[in-house]
Amino acid sequence: MAQNKESEPESRLYAFTRVASAMLTHFLGVALTVFVAVLARPGTSWFSWHPLLMTLAFSLFMTEAILVFSPHGSPMRRFSHKVKVRVHWLLQCACLLCAVLGLAAILYNKHLQGKPHFTSWHGLIGLLTVCAVGVQSAAALPLVYHSLAKGWSLAKLKRYHAASGLVAYLLGAVSLLLGMSSVWFTASVSDGVWYLVALCPTICGLIVMNQVTSAYVAKKRLQS
Repeated sequence: MAQNKESEPESRLYAFTRVASAMLTHFLGVALTVFVAVLARPGTSWFSWHPLLMTLAFSLFMTEAILVFSPHGSPMRRFSHKVKVRVHWLLQCACLLCAVLGLAAILYNKHLQGKPHFTSWHGLIGLLTVCAVGVQSAAALPLVYHSLAKGWSLAKLKRYHAASGLVAYLLGAVSLLLGMSSVWFTASVSDGVWYLVALCPTICGLIVMNQVTSAYVAKKRLQS
């Protein structure tokens, strides 16, 4: 009985920490997107669409797509798993669309200025991230339409999807951080603001990584 009484406050603290972390991730994803939108002033140039669309893709849509399955901070906790899967896939499609459009915007802007493409780590990692998200979205089709998963175990496909999705998300976070090291961004913000903004994808990446790995460990324990 004493152990149960001692563990109850710990479980409450654990649940509170989980909820607070999820809420913080929601807030940081939206805050970073709004900040970049104000900074980039979309429509003023072809380049201005690139940072906005990429931030929409990886800071907002992809983050929210993963948080749909959060047991502590999902706005869709009361919905069925099937509905969550559909919403997750739609958000991922929105992420992919924004990423492709953002990539197209920077490619066209460089073409207009006669500059070479993919000469920086930001450009190379960004291209890799867009390709990874595209493959990830296509590979998720059997999880939405089970008739496509012929000869495959849905449980294994879900594990592979979660693992590869986490890698794609972390690539997106790294791409955003590298973008914040660009000449345009560093010239637009002060040093103090830069560190605060750089914390957004860093913290979100750590929280999302913890959510995905914790869910995988929990499933392994249930199966053992």
